[in-house]
Amino acid sequence: MSMLLEVSGVSVSFDGFRAINNLSINFAEPELRAIIGPNGAGKTTFMDIVTGKTKPDEGTVIWGERNISLLGMSESDIAMEGIGRKFQKPTVFEDQTVRQNLAMALKNLRGPFAVLMHKKTAKNGVRIEEIAEEIGLLGSLTRVAGELSHGQKQWLEIGMLLAQEPRLLLVDEPAAGMTVEEREKTTDILKRAAETRAVVVVEHDMEFVRRLNCRVTVLHEGSVLAEGNLDHVTSNPRVIEVYLGRSHA
Repeated sequence: MSMLLEVSGVSVSFDGFRAINNLSINFAEPELRAIIGPNGAGKTTFMDIVTGKTKPDEGTVIWGERNISLLGMSESDIAMEGIGRKFQKPTVFEDQTVRQNLAMALKNLRGPFAVLMHKKTAKNGVRIEEIAEEIGLLGSLTRVAGELSHGQKQWLEIGMLLAQEPRLLLVDEPAAGMTVEEREKTTDILKRAAETRAVVVVEHDMEFVRRLNCRVTVLHEGSVLAEGNLDHVTSNPRVIEVYLGRSHA
């Protein structure tokens, strides 16, 4: 396992409020990691910093073997470096089929016009089917995305990110609004994705985190409070005090 992303001494304030406070956190490749913490702990701001949406006031964010600084890079350049982000609400092309959604996302295609211009190559067809199988939608390739269930749309969006072959996948609360069966399948999809890349899951749902069975980082007031497996961090008195005792009793 090699170090993929190193966040060191990062702080950012909004209107005098320190959302991230001297945060240092590292991710290896491959790895599956869950990030938990109370509301306002800095989970979303952390993702915003890594993806270039928010510029920190201080600290460093170093990426990959070439030790590139992500600070000052545009969001699109960071995405091209191999960092994919899935937001809580799925954003799929509702009136396109599952196959068309995945085709648009394939790494060698940039934008909808590329899809219109390119002939369907056998290689792309095979890759689309591989991804569809990985996300459990192989039997739904011809379905219009708008007809899919909430969980299936979430899987399609994960598939669209996987099509871009990211080395780091940031996933925001994937379990929200899912049925029990959908949640179980989602953990399987994320675990499988993490066999070949770094997958970081920000989640509130402790049962979902338990099913992921991975290293957990607890954020509190913009910095790391605890790290380890779920049993280790949830038995930490500080974690119980600031997080579990308050919102997850």
